[in-house]
Amino acid sequence: MCRGDLVITAGAWGCHKVKICTPFLFPQAKNCCFDLSTPNAKMIWQLTSYWTSLVTSMIFGLLLQPPLAQLSTITQPNFVLLMADDLGIGDVGCYGNDTIRTPNIDRLAKEGVKLTQHIAAAPLCTPSRAAFLTGRYPLRSGMDAINNYRVIFWNGGSGGLPPNETTFAKILQQQGYSTGLIGKWHQGVNCESRNDHCHHPLNHGFDYFYGMPFTLISDCQTTEAPEMDRVFRRKLWLYTQMICLFTLTAALGRITGLIPVRWKTLTCLAGFSLLFFVSWFSSYGFVRYWNCIMMRNHEITEQPMVTERTTSLILRESIAFIERNKHKPFLLFLSFLHSHTPLLTTEKFLGKSSHGLYGDNVEEMDWMVGQVLDAIDKEGLKSTTLVYFASDHGGWLERQEDTRQLGGWNGIYRGGKAMGGWEGGIRVPGILRWPGVLPAGTVINEPTSLMDIYPTVTHLAGGVVPQDRVIDGRDLMPLLQGRVEHSEHEFLFHYCGIHLHAVRWHQKDSGATWKAHYVTPKFHPLGAGACYDRGFCPCFGEGVTQHEPPLLFDLSRDPSEAKPLSADTEPLFDTVVERIGRAIEEHRRTLTPVPEQLSLYNIIWKPWLQPCCGTFPFCWCDKEGDSELADL
Repeated sequence: MCRGDLVITAGAWGCHKVKICTPFLFPQAKNCCFDLSTPNAKMIWQLTSYWTSLVTSMIFGLLLQPPLAQLSTITQPNFVLLMADDLGIGDVGCYGNDTIRTPNIDRLAKEGVKLTQHIAAAPLCTPSRAAFLTGRYPLRSGMDAINNYRVIFWNGGSGGLPPNETTFAKILQQQGYSTGLIGKWHQGVNCESRNDHCHHPLNHGFDYFYGMPFTLISDCQTTEAPEMDRVFRRKLWLYTQMICLFTLTAALGRITGLIPVRWKTLTCLAGFSLLFFVSWFSSYGFVRYWNCIMMRNHEITEQPMVTERTTSLILRESIAFIERNKHKPFLLFLSFLHSHTPLLTTEKFLGKSSHGLYGDNVEEMDWMVGQVLDAIDKEGLKSTTLVYFASDHGGWLERQEDTRQLGGWNGIYRGGKAMGGWEGGIRVPGILRWPGVLPAGTVINEPTSLMDIYPTVTHLAGGVVPQDRVIDGRDLMPLLQGRVEHSEHEFLFHYCGIHLHAVRWHQKDSGATWKAHYVTPKFHPLGAGACYDRGFCPCFGEGVTQHEPPLLFDLSRDPSEAKPLSADTEPLFDTVVERIGRAIEEHRRTLTPVPEQLSLYNIIWKPWLQPCCGTFPFCWCDKEGDSELADL
């Protein structure tokens, strides 16, 4: 076999001959060594030297390219997606908060790209996360509600993310990734039987799951007042007392002879009273056991969950997942339980912030972010890992207990959680870091969406987005790397349940971002900025106001949506409203009917679907036991 060697040999007459052995010019030659003492060989030597110098220069040129040009050398990056729960955009230091300390989230922004107009597809947990996972508006998958029950309400309900939806985790799994979800799911569990797990994370592309199949609520902590459906529960208890009082009055009347009622009738009344009480108390009376559970894959590990160790377990599981998969491409979706009520916070952080329990909880979450980033650094994965941080929607303004504010702050933006149109409910933090690929310290003011993560990670992993359905997200990489100036989103549609409340138009040629509100909630008290009388702002009915023509704002000049424009104050008013109207018609033509996952039937508690560690209804276990938790 020929090699590219330089060979010097002694000739028969004592003179030296120089031979060059190279396969580059004549790779098919059996003998590719040439005597340089001949004129032809000297010419070949000169050609060889020229090409060798050229190739060497090209190699050094490629090596000296700036880091942003090296994307093609990273074939399959790792992904660590960090999602906070109910975190307001005004709660983070790099978005303007100077009293809650978030140094690790701020470090991500300093080392990466900060998105200032990052929009959730819905203002509540279940639909927003469905859109994030699928890259599609939630009503396309049936994950937005036609009624007032706008999220998954029970682990024992039958609604959830449909099995025919393709999550980015499923695509990455097919591309050879190890995929893990740690923390909150809130996309349903079962469809028809207790163990079919049709909505479970493992049925949606995740190889590993540890966390809550539901969401954190105050009912999970025995020291807190019940949170789940508290108004409806009060009504049920009142009705129960009224029925019992009526039954007792009839019985006393029969005994004293004042009321002529038959004993058979009294027996039926008593039976009805008991059945009515059992029908609702069997679900609402045991919320902590039915909804506050922890699972590892399909196995229930805690029922009910032990809240004092939840934070440590979630952090330990997240770091362990990174360590287990450091030698192959992985996707970790760390879905924090922070900063949702009841604001589980360890003693180490209690009383440390200047914003009470909520501030303590946010600062602990930031510390957890830092621990995950340290684990990435420790394993030498920083340059091959895309880290993303966001919140699922805006902060919950109405969440208060006495004088304590337990919900987040949305900065200068109007409205909050559950409000489908106002910026405070849907504008969230959005930060991406990938050293050497994304330019550090960059701020992008273009409209982007949580749905954009779907095509972004899919393309980076070498996958292809589904071609048999509408994908509403757009690949962010050209915008993040500065290869294009504007976002691909011209219009974004802001839903409250299935009701379209507002539309955003990014007019790229002028730089304006117009927003038209067709429906807005009625705040109470008037001018308060939230629906404090209800706890949540509604999407329809008496609690909203219809606008015709719509309220119009130019977010580029009025991001707080404080001064609505009119035909008298804005020359382009009619043109903008007309163009947005046409966009709505075009958008609606892309919608197709799908089963409603959040229908009343699907959201009610069904005993035969309730995950149970034991023999139903005796559901209790603690498989974590007293396992040692290292100080992470």
